[in-house]
Amino acid sequence: MPATAPFTARALLLDMDGTLVNSDAVVERCWRRWAAEHGLDATSMLKVVHGRQGHATMAVLLPERPMEENLADNRRMLEWETSDVDGVVPIPGAPAFLASLADLPHALVTSADEGLARARMGATGLPMPSVRVTAECVGASKPDPEGFLKGAAELGFEPEDCVVFEDSEAGIAAGRAAGMRVVGVGPRAAGHAPDAHVRDLEQIRVEALPDGTLRLHFTD
Repeated sequence: MPATAPFTARALLLDMDGTLVNSDAVVERCWRRWAAEHGLDATSMLKVVHGRQGHATMAVLLPERPMEENLADNRRMLEWETSDVDGVVPIPGAPAFLASLADLPHALVTSADEGLARARMGATGLPMPSVRVTAECVGASKPDPEGFLKGAAELGFEPEDCVVFEDSEAGIAAGRAAGMRVVGVGPRAAGHAPDAHVRDLEQIRVEALPDGTLRLHFTD
């Protein structure tokens, strides 16, 4: 990774899947199951499932389908995903990264609902941030910025004072739309021009300055 100058922020907003937690194995199993039910090509489908709430992904894949059916299938999908944590592991560096934020302003902003977030964070042994914006908290899924704007407001900071950590196209777009800088995490993020990109969370260190500013250092 080319050298990246440190960022400064007042608060950090963290996506979960693909950013803190690698849940790709579960996501692929559950969405392949759903794709088979609807006669969809699973390979093409898997390119668009990351980052959004399930019903929003279904609306992209089946645009003529009534939303009531998408919402019903979304409930089934959440049941499948919440009960399946086989292969769910932390992103490299996530335990130390979250530990470094324990006393610093940060929030989880995820398209998962509370139950799924707890299941996946629990499966990886990662601490659940006390401030979190889950699917139940918003009226619109990423790439809408609502979740990130709510996270900033709950922490008491302006959007321009926050840095988003995201892995998906939808999430990066949501962070940008919220007026925030975005650190892309992992291979999916690299193609969507985040403000900075890291392979994983081992490539970043957060320094708390005396005035409360957070300085983000990027390493090769």
